Amino acid sequence: MVILRKPTPRTPHHAFTDILRREVGLSRPSSFARRFSASEVTVKNMNLYGKLNGHEGCVNALEFNYTGELLVSGSDDLQVMLWNWASKTKLLEYTSGHFDNIFQTKIMPFSDDSKIVTSAGDGQVRLGLLREDGKVDTMTLGTHHGCVYKLAVEPGSPHSLYSCGEDGFIQHFDLRTSSATKIFWCSTMSFGNKPPRRKVGLNSIVIDCRNPYYLAVGGSDTYARVYDTRGSQWGAEKISEDIPVNTFCPRHLNGTNNVHITGLAYSSSSELLVSYSDELIYLFEKNVGLGSFPSAATPEDLKNLSEAQVYSGHRNAQTIKGVNFFGPNDEYVLSGSDCGHIFIWKKKGAELVRLVVGDQHVVNQLEPHPHIPILATCGIEKNVKIWAPLPTDTPPLPVNVKEITEANRQGREDRSRITLTPDVILHVLRLQRRQAAEFIERRHTMADIVSDDEDAEGYILGLSDGETSSEEDSGGNSRDCNIS
Repeated sequence: MVILRKPTPRTPHHAFTDILRREVGLSRPSSFARRFSASEVTVKNMNLYGKLNGHEGCVNALEFNYTGELLVSGSDDLQVMLWNWASKTKLLEYTSGHFDNIFQTKIMPFSDDSKIVTSAGDGQVRLGLLREDGKVDTMTLGTHHGCVYKLAVEPGSPHSLYSCGEDGFIQHFDLRTSSATKIFWCSTMSFGNKPPRRKVGLNSIVIDCRNPYYLAVGGSDTYARVYDTRGSQWGAEKISEDIPVNTFCPRHLNGTNNVHITGLAYSSSSELLVSYSDELIYLFEKNVGLGSFPSAATPEDLKNLSEAQVYSGHRNAQTIKGVNFFGPNDEYVLSGSDCGHIFIWKKKGAELVRLVVGDQHVVNQLEPHPHIPILATCGIEKNVKIWAPLPTDTPPLPVNVKEITEANRQGREDRSRITLTPDVILHVLRLQRRQAAEFIERRHTMADIVSDDEDAEGYILGLSDGETSSEEDSGGNSRDCNIS
């Protein structure tokens, strides 16, 4: 007689069943490690492992070396520090040679961790050479006009990297020759009767690891542009024409100019993650973009365009924030926030699975370990924080999660309603100063008043955010932590 039994529901995969399968020999060690790192249990238990103290200014830059054993950081204090993050000890510190805030630090792969490249608010890209006697030699590789927020190292190359700057240029560096070559100049898209094309100040640059010829850049407009470096004229006097192979932008932001891009990241499957200032984060599938000329896209083209996955809840307004993936197959999306929290969403479906305080003020950068579920973060505080899956009784989402995300949403919408154009700001400023001039007319000459007006215009242009700040070359940033 055959006895029919009710099927037993399959136990969902999680960290504990994976451990059991490994112990009884039903799972290969490498497979176990990848599943464990990607498990939701692991992510929900990401908690503070330790702090790396030593910097005397805001920490803006982080990166693990190729093996993940070391971590390098850069700060407003102009110092570069090399850490053994596991033991929470500082191995090396040197003065970078920059004279403005450091925004990026990169350890060149396959260089025996002896070459560290940095960029900063002074427009310089610099190299630090670590000698065997413990001393560090520094040199300038090249310069931009304006800040250089990000660098991109060619995957697996110990000598090739790229930079992007507020001057709109993309430069290539070869450490074997100490040469710097401008390969592209990024300009605005042309729409209808809008003014002539002008530069796009660039905030972020990333390389597609599956196609290292592809560079994605983003900055003071809404378009993430992908360039093919094989189309650039290396060593030519004339810089290559600004024609990307593809552009990415959410439908509702196409043709607008009220937000800009602060961070980009490529997934291992060539998806492009884009973070916008005082907007949201969007994930674009490979090759699903607006093409080389977004201005030529018809309403029907936009309608047929696949919607990007959207990640919301955070606030990105006060600083240049990065965005990143997490997990062995990029199963999660990471972002900091103006509210001081670290946000972790599932990549597929955009469900928020972890929300934890990462800074008293603002979390700016998040750097995942290359091999294991470890995360390094930094922000306005003068330290680096290391996060690891640790047991805790604290729920993955705080009880006031709705209040936090709602406050961020409200702040974003309030800002969008009161945002003024630079022309309006300057007009109001002129009116205020004219009223002040009338009051002190007996004490100052008219020439002095005109001079004051010009100084005021320069002040506003230097401090305004968004597209205007990147359109004018700044004369240098304050080394103090500034979140406004």
